[in-house]
Amino acid sequence: MEKIKLWFRATRVPFLTATLVPVIFGAVAAWHDFNVFSWPLFFLALIGAVFVHLGVNLSNDYFDHISGNDEANKTPTMFSGGSRVIQEKLISAGQILTAAILFFALGASIGIYLNYILPGNTILVLVGIGIFLGLFYTAPPFKIGYNGLGEITTGIGFGPLMVLGSYFVQAKAVTLSSFFISIPVAILIALVLFINEFPDYEADKKVRKNTIVVLFGKKFSVNIYIAFLILAYIIVMAGAISGLMPYYALIVFFSLPLAYTAIKNLIKNYDKIEELLPTNKATIMLHLVFGLLLTAAYALDSVF
Repeated sequence: MEKIKLWFRATRVPFLTATLVPVIFGAVAAWHDFNVFSWPLFFLALIGAVFVHLGVNLSNDYFDHISGNDEANKTPTMFSGGSRVIQEKLISAGQILTAAILFFALGASIGIYLNYILPGNTILVLVGIGIFLGLFYTAPPFKIGYNGLGEITTGIGFGPLMVLGSYFVQAKAVTLSSFFISIPVAILIALVLFINEFPDYEADKKVRKNTIVVLFGKKFSVNIYIAFLILAYIIVMAGAISGLMPYYALIVFFSLPLAYTAIKNLIKNYDKIEELLPTNKATIMLHLVFGLLLTAAYALDSVF
């Protein structure tokens, strides 16, 4: 039981909501657009995406250890700074890397199977890009997350790639609207990473991990956070007005109290660590609630 708890911590299972939201949303959107839904294909896509996500979490822990980033982080929180299992000598770096490779292999295997039974090579391309971005987010030679592209990469991986992948598994097609609806989901998961970079600022700066917060500073990054959070709501409003989304999509505005809480606390405590944690938590919850409300909107429009 202790080992299970330890690996639960190492893989950061609670953060799997970042995968659950886009996969569920993509499948429901496909049902809305094409009136098709296969439970077996849905679960295969979901399990495959979860495996890749677990591989990403573990590989990031390993390569942030190799770079010295996590060792340099003297102020880790429950949301940032990695799982710390390597730093606390609970699991060896070699075991973490081995587990990461195993999860990537399992995710790739499911992707290859889905690609085999579905038309074309869309799934193969999406899974290939996803694993590449996830692995080389922290792994050399690219170290994408160290070069100011981490937020964009995370948004792409847990936004369009997962939404379109899940959508295609059901509909066997991708559409302009399926890409458009993935954008607010991408923005919100990118903001989860973005807000977690505030407490990691000193450690990231020390090892030259050039996140947006490091490049622009904490104070200006507050404006970036607010702007993109507002943009997510504007995109949904534009989608509902233009017909790219159902009018029910406007129910995402019920999540505004969470957004207000996050922004208010960020403005007040952007340069603190413990005091900022409510914003970290609110951002994670906002991604979850916003995504589920958007999914509910498509389900409601399909039924009524």
